[in-house]
Amino acid sequence: MLERAAIAARIPHQGAMCLLDRVIDWNPESIRCTSRSHRQPAHPLAVGGRLGIAAGIEYAAQAMALHGGLGAAAGSAPRQGYLVSVRSVDFHVLRLDDQTGELLVEAERLSGDANQVLYAFRVSADGRLLISGRAAVVLDATSLERSS
Repeated sequence: MLERAAIAARIPHQGAMCLLDRVIDWNPESIRCTSRSHRQPAHPLAVGGRLGIAAGIEYAAQAMALHGGLGAAAGSAPRQGYLVSVRSVDFHVLRLDDQTGELLVEAERLSGDANQVLYAFRVSADGRLLISGRAAVVLDATSLERSS
């Protein structure tokens, strides 16, 4: 199990923008993380003191980035990833900040290669699904430019 400091060492998001608190488990196909940051009054993604459900996509994106970092060779620098699309996103609530329970953030690698990955994601709290969808990530976009 990884805690916040170990997570921050593996993703580009730092300070308050590192939204994940703990990795529950992970394997080459998936990752499950938890977070309590959605209840922070000064959340970096909040607008007018409210954290909309669409912020759940950022929680999922950080879990995907962490999944990639954990699967990288030991000692290698994390690869820069870009979220290029989200699809089939279902919002089941309007806000994250009014969820009292810890968030469970799950990402499952559906397919991909060395430069592109497709994930399914889910964010839930207290056993209730809050947001789900799929996301496409491109790693090292500059390397794709060189190959075209």
